[in-house]
Amino acid sequence: MAVYDLEEQEQLEELKAWWRRWGNIVTIVVVAVSLAVVGVQGWRWWKQHQSQQASTLYSAAMLGVRGNDLNKTRDAVTQLTDRYGSTTYASSGAMLLARMLFDKGDKTGAAAQLQWVVDHGEDEARQIARYRLAEVQLDAKQYDDALRTLDAKHDATFDGLYADLRGDVLAAAGHKAEARAAYQVAVAKLDAKSPYRSYVQVKLDALGGPTAPIAAAAPTNDITIPAAAPASDASAPPAASAPPAAPSSPAPAK
Repeated sequence: MAVYDLEEQEQLEELKAWWRRWGNIVTIVVVAVSLAVVGVQGWRWWKQHQSQQASTLYSAAMLGVRGNDLNKTRDAVTQLTDRYGSTTYASSGAMLLARMLFDKGDKTGAAAQLQWVVDHGEDEARQIARYRLAEVQLDAKQYDDALRTLDAKHDATFDGLYADLRGDVLAAAGHKAEARAAYQVAVAKLDAKSPYRSYVQVKLDALGGPTAPIAAAAPTNDITIPAAAPASDASAPPAASAPPAAPSSPAPAK
C-alpha cells in the first residue's frame, strides 16, 4: 500500500475536492466537444456523399441531353430535385431539362422547371432562372407575367440584362415609350465595350433613340446567360457561374 507524506495527502485531498465540485462539468464539456467534432465530421461526410450522388445524376442528365433522350433526362432531373434539391446540381439539372422541354415545344414544362429553380435554387441560380422564365413567358405572349418575373429583386450585375429583356417585353406588348426607357437603362448599365451593348443600342435606335441624355454608367461585369433557349447549356458546369460577358444573341421569339 502506498504511503504518502503529509504534503502529498493534502494535495490529493484538494484534487478530490476540486473533482467533486467540477468533475461533472468537465465531463459534460469533454463529451460535448467530442460530440461536436463527430457531428462536424459526419456533416461533412454527408454533404460530400450528397454531392457525389447528385453529380452522378447530373452526369446522367447531361448524357440524356446529348443523346436527345427526354425520358432519361427527365428521370435523372426528377431524382435530383426530389432527393438532392439543396445542391447546385439540382438547379443546373432543372435548367438543362427546361431547355430541352422548350426545344421540344413543351413551354409549360420548361416554365415549371425554371419556376422550381426560382423557388428552391441558390441566389444566383434563381436570378438566372427568372431571366429565362421571363423569356419563356415572353415567347408565350404572357407579357404581364414576364414583367412581374423581371420585377423580382436581383443583383446589380443583372441590371443590364433584366432591363433589356424588359424592353423586349414592353416592345412586344406595344408599349414603345416604356420599351425605349428600358433599353436606355440597359445601355447605361451594360459594359461600354460589350458587343451586346451595341445590339441593345440598335434596338433603342429602332424605337427612336434616347429621349433624354443618359448619365454615363460605370462598366459592369454582366452575367452570361445563353439567350437562344431558356435553360443552361448542356456543357455548362453545375454551378451557376458569372463570366464577364453578356449574351450575344437575342432571347427566343423576339
